[in-house]
Amino acid sequence: MSKRLKVIFYTCVLLFFGLFFLIFRPVPIVEEERAIVEKGVVTQLYGTAGNDIVLVLKNTKRRFYINRGLENGLKIDTLTKKLMGKEITLKYPKYWTPLDWNHEVKHISKLAFENEVLFNELK
Repeated sequence: MSKRLKVIFYTCVLLFFGLFFLIFRPVPIVEEERAIVEKGVVTQLYGTAGNDIVLVLKNTKRRFYINRGLENGLKIDTLTKKLMGKEITLKYPKYWTPLDWNHEVKHISKLAFENEVLFNELK
């Protein structure tokens, strides 16, 4: 193998592992003061095959999800009755991945409704 082909091969391997790391690194658990806060009215709430809970807020294209929320004791029907059409407060970390290059899906770190915290994984 020529020197040029070796350089191309090793560059491709490094790029592959770099992209792999960016895609599969875990979502950071941040301190509450560093989390981004978003408020909005819930228009959709549903579960996924991966046991995530997804929320959609009025006037935004973004979707927010609680990773493995169904496995952590949250119930879709209970949340739907409590939150549908109501204003909630979400907190999430500033985080980028190539799978969400346009920032349309955000990992929920904290979900609050009125004075009740329904989910929290913040430090």
